[in-house]
Amino acid sequence: MNMKLNYKKSGVNIKAADQFVKSIKGAIATSAISKISAFGSLFDLNSVLKKYKNPILVSSTDGVGTKLKIAQSLDIHNTIGIDLVAMNVNDIICLGAKPLFFLDYIACGKAKPKVLKSIVSGITKGLKESDCVLLGGETAEMPGMYSAGEYDLAGFCVGIADRSKLINGQKIKQGDCVIGLSSSGFHSNGYSLVRKALGSKGIKKHAKALIVPTKIYVKGILALLDKVNVKGIAHITGGAFYNKATKILPNGLGMVINKKTFNVPEIFKVVAASAKVSEREMYTVFNMGIGMVVVVNVKQAETALGILNKYYKAQVIGAIDKSKKRMVLY
Repeated sequence: MNMKLNYKKSGVNIKAADQFVKSIKGAIATSAISKISAFGSLFDLNSVLKKYKNPILVSSTDGVGTKLKIAQSLDIHNTIGIDLVAMNVNDIICLGAKPLFFLDYIACGKAKPKVLKSIVSGITKGLKESDCVLLGGETAEMPGMYSAGEYDLAGFCVGIADRSKLINGQKIKQGDCVIGLSSSGFHSNGYSLVRKALGSKGIKKHAKALIVPTKIYVKGILALLDKVNVKGIAHITGGAFYNKATKILPNGLGMVINKKTFNVPEIFKVVAASAKVSEREMYTVFNMGIGMVVVVNVKQAETALGILNKYYKAQVIGAIDKSKKRMVLY
C-alpha cells in the first residue's frame, strides 16, 4: 500500500475537535485561577469552605447506560446530558452533600459538532438546575471503537458536606417514615430490558416517554436538609426497591412500602406487558415512579412533605420496621 497517512485520514479530525471545544467555552466555568494550567481543571475551595466547620469532599462518577442507544436511534441528543448530570448529582446529595463542580468525558467514533454541542447543552442545563459548575472535560474521537453515529458519556462530580451532617442511614430507627419523590420515568436505568421488551417499533412509538430526562433532586433535598433532620436518602437506580432503597438501612431493619400510595407511570406497565416481566423483577430493575426515597422521623413528615412538594410530587409511601426482610412491598 503506497499511501501517505495522517491522523485525519486514520479517522481523527483534531481541527474539528478543537472547533467544538472553542464553541462550548462559554459553558465552562472560568476564573483567573483556571488559566494557570492547560492540563487540569482548578477549583478554588476557599470560596466555599467558610460555610463548613469540618468539610468533607464527596465524589461520584457515572454514565447513562444504554439509554444512549435510545437517544442515538431517535437522533435526540439535547436531553441525554441532563441524564448524565442527574445520575451523578443525585448520588452526591444522598450523603447530604452539595454538588460543587462537574467534568464530562465524551467518546465518539466521529466528532459531529452539532451533536456534541447538543449533548453539552443538556449538561449545562442539568448543572444549572443543580447549582453546579462545569469545570472541564475531555472529548475523544475513537474510530474503530465506535461507529460514526455512536458516542459514550461519563460524568464526574465533586460535592461538599460538613462531616457532622453527613447522611449514612445509621440513625434510622423503627417507626421512621419513608417519603417517596416522584420520578420522571425510567430515568437512566433498565434500558437494556426496555429495548429488548419494546423492540425498534415500540421504541419509536413510545419515544417521548423513553427520552424524558432523569429528574434532578438537588434543590429540593438541599432545602429539606436546612429544616429537617433527614436520616437517610436513597437514589432509586439499578437494583431499585429491593437493592438500592435498602442500602441505607441498619442491620435488623426493613422498609415496608405500600404500592397503593403512588402511581406507576403507564410506560412501566407497557414494558411489563410487552415482555411479561414479573412484578418482582419490575421492582428490582425500575424505579416504578419513585426516583428517590427519604427517611425522616414521623413527627417531621408533615414538614418534610411541605418542603418537598414545592419541588416535586412527594408522599409518604411506607415506614421502617424491625424485619429480617430488607424490603416488603404490599
